[in-house]
Amino acid sequence: MAFQGKKLINNPNDVVTEFIEGLVETYPGLQYLDGFPQVKVVLRADVSAATYDKVAIISGGGSGHEPAHAGFVGEGMLTAAICGDVFTSPPVDSILAGIRAVTGPMGCLMIVTNYTGDRLNFGLAAEQAKSEGYKVDIVIVGDDCGLPPPRGIAGRRGLAGTILVNKVAGAAAAAGLSLADVAVEAKRASEMVGTMGVALSVCTLPGQVTSDRLGPGKMELGLGIHGEPGAELADLQPVDVIVSHMLKQILSSESNYVPITRGCRVVLLINGLGATPLIELMIASGKAVPKLQLEHGLAVDRVYTGSFMTSLDMAGFSISIMKADQAILQRLDAPTKAPSWPVGVDGSHPPAKIPVPVPPSRSTKSDESLSKPLQLSQQGQILEVAIEAAATAVMNLKDSLNEWDSKAGDGDCGSTMYRGAAAILEDMKNYPLSDADETVNEIGSSIARVMGGTSGIIYSIFCKAAYAKLKASPQSDVPSKKWVEALEASIAAVSKYGGACAGYRTLLDALIPASTVLQERLNAGDDPVTAFLLSSEAALSGAESTKHMQAQAGRSSYVSSEILATVPDPGAMAAASWYRAAALAVKEKYQAA
Repeated sequence: MAFQGKKLINNPNDVVTEFIEGLVETYPGLQYLDGFPQVKVVLRADVSAATYDKVAIISGGGSGHEPAHAGFVGEGMLTAAICGDVFTSPPVDSILAGIRAVTGPMGCLMIVTNYTGDRLNFGLAAEQAKSEGYKVDIVIVGDDCGLPPPRGIAGRRGLAGTILVNKVAGAAAAAGLSLADVAVEAKRASEMVGTMGVALSVCTLPGQVTSDRLGPGKMELGLGIHGEPGAELADLQPVDVIVSHMLKQILSSESNYVPITRGCRVVLLINGLGATPLIELMIASGKAVPKLQLEHGLAVDRVYTGSFMTSLDMAGFSISIMKADQAILQRLDAPTKAPSWPVGVDGSHPPAKIPVPVPPSRSTKSDESLSKPLQLSQQGQILEVAIEAAATAVMNLKDSLNEWDSKAGDGDCGSTMYRGAAAILEDMKNYPLSDADETVNEIGSSIARVMGGTSGIIYSIFCKAAYAKLKASPQSDVPSKKWVEALEASIAAVSKYGGACAGYRTLLDALIPASTVLQERLNAGDDPVTAFLLSSEAALSGAESTKHMQAQAGRSSYVSSEILATVPDPGAMAAASWYRAAALAVKEKYQAA
């Protein structure tokens, strides 16, 4: 039975912005960027990008998990937190605003929970920031031990252990370490922690009905912090029994989630999920410590009990266990003014909000140079025909892509790619075609404007990574080498943020063979046009070979191998199509010349 949830709110659409307003009124060390409702960023009041001389630590994600992440902004922990709508990853522009607001010459580290939307949006923001000259690195946290090791590339979900990683990173940054060293410490911390949760109820989103999915007398083990179904629905047990089960799951030698064995030192974090009274959380802590000591042979050096990463009004708790050594303990013990670690609220209030920083200009070049020149250079003419041919080929393939995708996905790949290609053809009249770097950047902007879903953000990441690489290449480099390096950088960025590799049945199965052959033929002495043509044949072969691959990414990972064997991956075919068309167009242009 479902019924309307009771909430102490006004408009359900305003809960996040009104939460932020109350937060900064409560804690004088916090401010927010004046960009509501699109930009929802909480940041330290004492930090300005122009003067900050330490590595900035940024985290964030969908709201509804308070105090994570905004409650952990403060000296010694996060420099800024990017808040999305409830259970929704924050948009790229909001993440970029946060980066620009707090990142100085030492750079910034973004700590991101392992959810596809967060990885992609923070990933695209990172690539855009890099192209603007910022030093940015990312650590992905996946500490979930509640579900069996997942199939494919989704990986373990990011849960309350992320808070401990934030603390380690924040203390390392406060100590003055470099971006690379802070990232190493955060990555190591993320590999040392495991988390499992149990819920007695599901959560109710603002303005939505309350679900009774669990039913009376039931609990759910291993569910996610967004109300996703867990590993097991069971009868409610005494907390003693529940804690024992959770500890055994996290420390299982078979699953090997965390590198913790008898004799290790550990940190314990008991985290309330939103509607669990502190008295019950303390009972769980009191039972967990002796079990860790006597049953698992572990030394418990620190215990943190409270609500750190919640799920709105969910009843339940999670247990996080982190392997500890002196270095990690030093970071966890380091002072912080983050209000939810917790800290006091002393100090005078600065202004509650500050303006959103204006993004730097796309380039130091003039506006005139960022439009189509009256007379194209030879390279500009070649780029023009290649872009036009590539976009036209994708548009002509629309129906086939949709047909393949109707069997392997949701049936809209062709329509999505068509929108992107049509926008490129429409916008091309304004592209600065004699400037390859800026043209690639403009292609990415065209795609980002009209292409939705995963395909749109993947191609946006592809273009931003290529742009950053082309822009950074010395002018003395020959064009063919610049393009090879740009293609390799794009492939690496898509793989990094999307999680796919060769053989996962994605567009990379067309682009990786193309990149490999292109590099091989150029190294063998082939002229660039011939190398481009041969690499385009490799792209087509790679795309066709996806018929024989078991999908490990996207919606097709849920489709049976028998059905997938009848069609190639539409994303790979689209990539091979535009790559091949561009190669043929370049060949014809050179022959005509």
